[in-house]
Amino acid sequence: MEGAPVRHDRVETTPPHGDVIRADIRSPARGNPRTAVLVAHGFKGFKDWGFFPHLCECLAQDGHLVVSFNFSLNGTGPDLVDFTDLEAFGCNTLSRELEDLRWMVDRTMAGDWSGGRTPATVGLLGHSRGGGTGIITAAEHRAVAALVTWASVSTFHRWGEEHVRDWTTRGVTYIPNARTGQQMPLYRTLWDDLQANAGRLDVTAAAAMVRVPWLIVHGEEDATVPVGEARRLKEAGPSSAIRVIAGSGHTFEAVHPMEGTTPGLEAAIGATLRHFREAM
Repeated sequence: MEGAPVRHDRVETTPPHGDVIRADIRSPARGNPRTAVLVAHGFKGFKDWGFFPHLCECLAQDGHLVVSFNFSLNGTGPDLVDFTDLEAFGCNTLSRELEDLRWMVDRTMAGDWSGGRTPATVGLLGHSRGGGTGIITAAEHRAVAALVTWASVSTFHRWGEEHVRDWTTRGVTYIPNARTGQQMPLYRTLWDDLQANAGRLDVTAAAAMVRVPWLIVHGEEDATVPVGEARRLKEAGPSSAIRVIAGSGHTFEAVHPMEGTTPGLEAAIGATLRHFREAM
């Protein structure tokens, strides 16, 4: 179905917490998709970053209803591509992202994006931190029938002593955004949430609970999330398979703004399409 026309709509939805989730809905222009795939971005990510639109177009061309979205506190506003709400970014927590992803799964299953039609099956695809969120959601939510993770973290404990010291003494730490030059705040609520919900937020433990078909895709040269984390997830996940892409990094050489596809990205997309076809 490569090159098949795709319908693309932008929507907003508001979970009970009251903050808006902005989403893109893509589907084949003709027919009613039987399957749906939700796509979750990672830390400092957003649904319009780099490869996400291209990935979602490919998934829709392959016959799926595709829902990509910004987590409610990811820091982007209505313009979608700039971090215009750093206060929201600073207040984000992992539990909030799990709440958002569960809401999006539930709304997809309710037919909110498909004229009231309930998909037969729903798959999840998460990149980087979104992969960890997807793993926990797949372990917890019965509606999820298939999982793909790209460059996924195997743990959310990624903070150094200086970050913990900042949280303890000042209540906030800052991280640079190399692309925008912004110093982005992270409030102590992130750390407190990780400590208070350590059991639920244990990605590797959740991996052992995933029973649906799961494809782990990782670049061999990933400097952000080393490929060893993918291998730990594979070892933990009884239903997982792994595809390591030689010579590829954390974003499979894609950049933002998107300058064209890459061999690594196409290998990741091809493996993903095959997995969802077989699993859903």
